[in-house]
Amino acid sequence: MKTSKFFQILILLGLLIATESCIKYKKVNQREMPDGAMAKARKNIEEGRGASIGSLLNRTGKTTYEFSTSNPMWRASLETLDFLPLSTVDYSGGIIISDWYTNDASSNQEAIKISLRFLSNDIRSESLKVIVHKKTCASNNQNCKITLLGNTKIKEELHSTIIRKAALLEKESKKKKK
Repeated sequence: MKTSKFFQILILLGLLIATESCIKYKKVNQREMPDGAMAKARKNIEEGRGASIGSLLNRTGKTTYEFSTSNPMWRASLETLDFLPLSTVDYSGGIIISDWYTNDASSNQEAIKISLRFLSNDIRSESLKVIVHKKTCASNNQNCKITLLGNTKIKEELHSTIIRKAALLEKESKKKKK
């Protein structure tokens, strides 16, 4: 009985030593480590660590990012709307929203707001959605009514101008590449 306990302790000690040799300790400077779970997660993502659903399923598709300056639709939209104050410009979300714009000559307190949504990077009519809102206020600027403008001249002109400009910018960039 004493020998079996001796062998059990010996085997346990051997396993402990074997598993201890597998663990490699790395000296870490705590000042360089991020604080908090979100900061640690961000650091792991930056270093390429961690697991994602794509990596678990062995999907290793490459994502290509295009800078906004090389996207002719984006550039044409910004050039076309350069007279408006812009409130939201989000390239990754594919949206440009202007602030309320009024012409100083308008006497009945009318303002417009333009939203552009990019549905794709292709230079096609279906790739861009233009939304125009009109705000009409009473003379006291208290009672304002906001309406969505359907197919109006402003909407059609903006849409066609941006598509035309984007096509020209695309043509110029192809000439430069040759």
